[in-house]
Amino acid sequence: MKARLYSLLTAVLLAAAIGHAADVQTVRLSATDTGGLFEGIGAVNGGGATAVLLKDYPEPQRSQIMDLVFRPMFGASVSTMLTEIPGDGNSTQGSMPSHSHWRGDFDARRGYTWWVLSEAMARNPQLTLDATGWSAPAWVGNFWSQDMADYYVSWLQALRHVHGLELDAIGCHNEKGYNYDFAKALRRTMDENGFAGVRLHAFDNWGGSKLEFLDEMLRDTALAAAIDIISAHTYSEIPVTPEQHEKIRQLGKPLWNSEEHIYRPGFDCLITIVKCFNENYVVSGATKVVNWYDIAGVYPLEPYSHDPAMLLAREPWSGHYAVREALWGYAHYGQFTRLGWYYVDGGCTLLDGGGSMATLRDPATGDYSIVIETKNAKAPQTVQVKVSTKGTRGVKGLSGGKLCVWRSTKDEQFVRLADITPRGGSFTLTLEPGAVYSLSTTSGQQKGSFSDIPASAPFPLPYEDDFDGYRPAAAWGYLPHYTADLIGAFELTERPDGKGQCIRQVVGDHPLSWAPEWHHYTILGDSAWTDYEVSADVWLNPGDEAAVMGHLCDVGSGYGIWAKGYYVKLDDRGCVSLVVSRGKLDKRELIGDAEQQALIRARRDRQRGGEHVLAADTLDGITPCQWHTLSLRFEGTTIKGCIDGKEVVSAISPEYPKGMAGLMAPLKGKNVSTPYFDNLRIIPLGRTAPTRPIAAKTVRPLYAL
Repeated sequence: MKARLYSLLTAVLLAAAIGHAADVQTVRLSATDTGGLFEGIGAVNGGGATAVLLKDYPEPQRSQIMDLVFRPMFGASVSTMLTEIPGDGNSTQGSMPSHSHWRGDFDARRGYTWWVLSEAMARNPQLTLDATGWSAPAWVGNFWSQDMADYYVSWLQALRHVHGLELDAIGCHNEKGYNYDFAKALRRTMDENGFAGVRLHAFDNWGGSKLEFLDEMLRDTALAAAIDIISAHTYSEIPVTPEQHEKIRQLGKPLWNSEEHIYRPGFDCLITIVKCFNENYVVSGATKVVNWYDIAGVYPLEPYSHDPAMLLAREPWSGHYAVREALWGYAHYGQFTRLGWYYVDGGCTLLDGGGSMATLRDPATGDYSIVIETKNAKAPQTVQVKVSTKGTRGVKGLSGGKLCVWRSTKDEQFVRLADITPRGGSFTLTLEPGAVYSLSTTSGQQKGSFSDIPASAPFPLPYEDDFDGYRPAAAWGYLPHYTADLIGAFELTERPDGKGQCIRQVVGDHPLSWAPEWHHYTILGDSAWTDYEVSADVWLNPGDEAAVMGHLCDVGSGYGIWAKGYYVKLDDRGCVSLVVSRGKLDKRELIGDAEQQALIRARRDRQRGGEHVLAADTLDGITPCQWHTLSLRFEGTTIKGCIDGKEVVSAISPEYPKGMAGLMAPLKGKNVSTPYFDNLRIIPLGRTAPTRPIAAKTVRPLYAL
């Protein structure tokens, strides 16, 4: 990039609004001052099971949520999205089912990712679609392999032939280093299978070494030919250096930010999003920026369940959802820019008084937009903008028309102010600190909203599901309502005895998880639950174990999913155990001398990690391929585990007095159990009526068959 990226414009005269002498910054805009091609702003859907509860929303709320993110000129109005290519493994908040659990398996309607992509494109056909993998099924063996390249291509084929969608770009692997041979293999495999138009970006890492591969691209012409786009994460954390800019210039490739992180509350999230979008271009030269993530369709218990997202969609049983201030940060860009516009470098700058400005223009019409944030400003400042309406052959001059003005502050977001009409090709604007402004010669912007959002309500108890109401299972993506898989896939399937439908944890080998794994499990309910009984009928294949879980109060940090809570487990030989799980095992408990071990053992139990058996017994008459009812009951500090209604194990434990319920398929050495579960029930003790009724609205299937 030019040296202008690192310099501030010369200051001139003082703004009268301050009441004393202060500088006015002059910005000159010209259509001939062309910058990079704008390729969109947007958010990731995935990188965890971020939308797992969205699929269970009734109408019209489910459509309203999608409108607020993807409908042009209404809400966020994003112009691009990046989705995770599901791979059965945990990738922050949970896992999403693969289209190919094992070699030779293929089903293009598993999960909800296809549905999200289709719904987004239906609202905005101009939206560009990007994707990459966080995890992969175990059969792939090595993520950097030909099998993985084939896996990606089979997903692209499903997207095209079953769902009628085309991907615009794809990455190699999210945040897992570099592999130059894989980039070449993926490019070749896509080309050979009819996907030459899908651009490859690489290598989507973060940290100080994220762009070290530039040197190899300059040396290896085959690698440079394979990679269409230079991409990495979090330029707001570590910007691109001048030396890296020069290497990118030599390669002649666009630069993308394929995952930015804005983990901030309230209005601070909104203004920081705009600051990020501006500075990604002004400082680092990135022409496409995608933030993690869009819709928080996850339980509040899960990591990153609130602050990064645009919307909170965590109550499908009530239909309630909430719009965060963050959404309007996207709108300040999304409703004022279009794919195919160009940055105007003279209007892309850091502000003298604190803040930043980015200007983009429409090459076809001469319309332009200016997006400004003043997060770090300490006082009002005035900017004078001088606009050249002159063009040259092949370049249309900028519009001389009036500009609409929209502003967000801590007190009010996305509010239209009075229009500005340039005089003699010039106008001034006094900017208050801690604000966002979007100015544009375009029209049609609006603060979209809906008046019929239902009131919030707790998860209704008692709750039960016999899983027979989801037919055909493929229409529902093979996923029942309200369960959120943390790892593996708990899918709808026929009962092994042929007497209806149930769910089964179908992933028998540990996937290549992006994040460290644990037992395969799924959760549902309310983290405030205290006294209740959770039960399910379980069918154990030979060698299987199954468990029901309760009082889950923690499911890990996002990079690791070890739960805190309790479970009662049954195996195919009748062994029953009541277990407390205290989260990730402290590695110091496994190593060190005897003195160190003694110190660790002396710590209070609740400060230790790992799993600890509270009670165990063995029952006669338990064999594989039978149904047995497994239940876990909480009453005060007393915990009981029952098989077929008979109490088998019990303990007194005050560690985790409340929490959610769940189902588990435990690890069996290097393998994972694949039991069946049916007739899930959660019954509050001392109550029989639901806390509040489920909204009497129909939840539509995801797919038409």
